[in-house]
Amino acid sequence: MTLTRRNIGLLLAPLLAVMMWWLTDRLEPEARKVAAIMVFCLVFWMTEVIPLSMTAFLGVIMAILTGIADVNTAFQNLGHPIILLFIGSFLLARSMTRHGLDKRLALFILARPFFQKSLFSMFLGFSLVSYVLSMWVSNSVTVAMLLPLTIGVLQLIPDPAARKSSAPFFLLGIAYSASIGGVSTIIGSPPNLIGVNYLAKEGINIDFLQWMIMAMPISLCIYAAMLVYVRWYFKKFNFSPEGIRSYVETQTREQPPISKGEQITMGVFMLAVVLWLSPGVFNLLGMQEAYTFMSSYFAESTVAVLAALLLFLIPPGQENEGEGTLTTADLVRIDWDTILLFGGGMALGQLVVSSGLADAIGASITSFIGPDQLLVLVFLLVGGVIMVTEVSSNTAIAITFVPIVIGILNQLQFPQLYPVLGVVIACSMAFMLPVATPPNAIVYGSKQVPIGTMMRTGMVLNVVSTVIITAWIIFYMSL
Repeated sequence: MTLTRRNIGLLLAPLLAVMMWWLTDRLEPEARKVAAIMVFCLVFWMTEVIPLSMTAFLGVIMAILTGIADVNTAFQNLGHPIILLFIGSFLLARSMTRHGLDKRLALFILARPFFQKSLFSMFLGFSLVSYVLSMWVSNSVTVAMLLPLTIGVLQLIPDPAARKSSAPFFLLGIAYSASIGGVSTIIGSPPNLIGVNYLAKEGINIDFLQWMIMAMPISLCIYAAMLVYVRWYFKKFNFSPEGIRSYVETQTREQPPISKGEQITMGVFMLAVVLWLSPGVFNLLGMQEAYTFMSSYFAESTVAVLAALLLFLIPPGQENEGEGTLTTADLVRIDWDTILLFGGGMALGQLVVSSGLADAIGASITSFIGPDQLLVLVFLLVGGVIMVTEVSSNTAIAITFVPIVIGILNQLQFPQLYPVLGVVIACSMAFMLPVATPPNAIVYGSKQVPIGTMMRTGMVLNVVSTVIITAWIIFYMSL
């Protein structure tokens, strides 16, 4: 049998699960079973033996068969409101992609004269589009949409050496910016929703605006660090803006007139954003009655589903007569693997807590780290998660590690909110390997990004991200 990645996973998963059972003989039986199951699933996630979502369901089935949970408890997370938030936000993003609104917005920004002054200005334009769009649209969709535009612009750089040397940084820039921007909103990246849900189970409720206020300064600092790194590198090259300006103008002229579908999508999107932000705004203004009303009747999941329903209900004029802005065909085009992974994974994560495994891990770690070593703890948690998520899905890592982090914090009697925020953001900050995130894989697939360049640049950003996230979390906790 050839030792492919899949076959390695098939061999290692049961072996390591048995070893985990043998090594944890001091734990309660339920905690031992959950530890073995989680190790089994983690190996399957890292080696992608089967689709990620199916691994989560396999773990749930194993929990049922070993008597850890009954079937109703095990699968109740499939009806969680955050599942509806996933579905609604994915459908909203699908409408933007289907009707070309995302590309129109990208070209509108890139057509500004400021972004055509220099090679770095053009890089800033592409990375900024990626950063902003990824706050609302899937990181993968954002990068896939920008990739052909970026490659088209790169072909116009007159100096072949400059074109070859700068191409990897342009492409890595849009991939990294998507990952960095995705942490800025609750819906920007799946780990954000996972963290919010686990915090809610601990009695800590975070609304849309609160998340942005906490997460955006961190993401902006990491984005700025990436810009400084690239700016230093791009000083080597000469640049002629005329060809770039001509290319962007040609692409803009070739855009059809704005369609009814784009107008409807933009209107529904703006409505959703206003409703998502309103509870937080009312809370900041001290308008508690309005805050309570909006939180009760227009929760994030409700707004997402409402936006999706409007897109199915409102017809885009004569473009698709008898159909809505979204159709039945669009339902199969959204990322159901991530949605199902979240449902099954949250069930596994809940078992980590309810079985006592999270507290047991927390107790073992507290024997090495004292209550006065918060900085060390946050740094190790953030840095460790960033390195682990290099070889596995950020969603799977969030599902696995966030409940463990909560257990550690409980044992040390530390506040949970900010360290969990740091770990959740760290789940998306994997920049070294193509397998780390879909954006990395997409730009690597263009054959213009050498693996050595990605690893060197990614290592720098991994270290910088660890330091920035840790610094912000300690700062927040000191306030």
